[in-house]
Amino acid sequence: MQTKKRKKYVNPLLLVLIGLLYVTSADAQNSRLALHKPARNLVTAEKIDREVSFLADSICQGRATGTRGSVEAAAWIARKFSNAGLVRFGDSWGKSIVAANGTTGHNIMGFLPGSDKGHRDRYVIIGAHYDHLGIIGERYYPGADANASGTVALTSLAEMLSMTRSIGKSYGSNVIFVAFDGKEMDMAGSYGLWEMISGNGLVDPISGKTITQDKINLMINIDQIGSSMSPISEGRDDYLIMLDGKMGRSSYKDMLQSCNSMYDINLELGFTYYGSENFTKLFYRLSDQRVFVDNRIPAVMFTSGITMNNNKPWDRPATLDMEILHKRINLIYHWAVMML
Repeated sequence: MQTKKRKKYVNPLLLVLIGLLYVTSADAQNSRLALHKPARNLVTAEKIDREVSFLADSICQGRATGTRGSVEAAAWIARKFSNAGLVRFGDSWGKSIVAANGTTGHNIMGFLPGSDKGHRDRYVIIGAHYDHLGIIGERYYPGADANASGTVALTSLAEMLSMTRSIGKSYGSNVIFVAFDGKEMDMAGSYGLWEMISGNGLVDPISGKTITQDKINLMINIDQIGSSMSPISEGRDDYLIMLDGKMGRSSYKDMLQSCNSMYDINLELGFTYYGSENFTKLFYRLSDQRVFVDNRIPAVMFTSGITMNNNKPWDRPATLDMEILHKRINLIYHWAVMML
């Protein structure tokens, strides 16, 4: 006797619930992307290429501290900060610093209030050094990766975070953007900023209150972020390294991974300096976050690593991958929004 196969019963209510969950999830993702679309539309790979090319051009003469080329670069950064809607600290975008050899340079600083609904005493510093080696003898050092790439990332973040705030996003912290001078002279720029902070010389341009060490929650530094010549994994050039001094064992790592997936950027992420604990600790102290770390302020460094082009006359824009640099800037932007 042949038995009839029983048809599987699917509860129509379950189908409705699955459909609603799918729609809700898709709507949530679309909503997230819609909030950030105006900011992301501001920055393209072509624009990044033009801006890195300007900073690495002979008009900036390699951007050595105290030179005419450095003044050209500083003026360009100040215009970028102004056009992004940042607020000056006092009467000038530039703050004088003095290197150990007596050379005078200028940090370029701008301020983004976290919210227009209420002003908080919480601050995050985002920095990148813009100086390089300049002209040595008759050789010109463009410094495209070191650190025109990081400088353009910095000015791009200023534009993007300002745009997102202007369309209604409130941040829990105010943002201090700093283009450091004098990094190649014993990190004179970052130490100069610290002298301002420790000497009560850094004043909130909105509230008029002194910005003290205890009010700074995080320092983010961007140094050499444009190359794909030192990949984490062989055969994959779309990567980003984040160092936080804890071998990646922190909430910073978790949030970066979430943003990488959530916003479909999908870079390969590294949280050590190529797997070496000793080199991670060493490299983490070779840039402008060091003075903040030494004074117990949490600090994160973003980089694409040292390459054979570092401090060479052939560190030029053509050696960088602008599409991947664009992805890196987008990921740092999304992560920064979460951190503020």
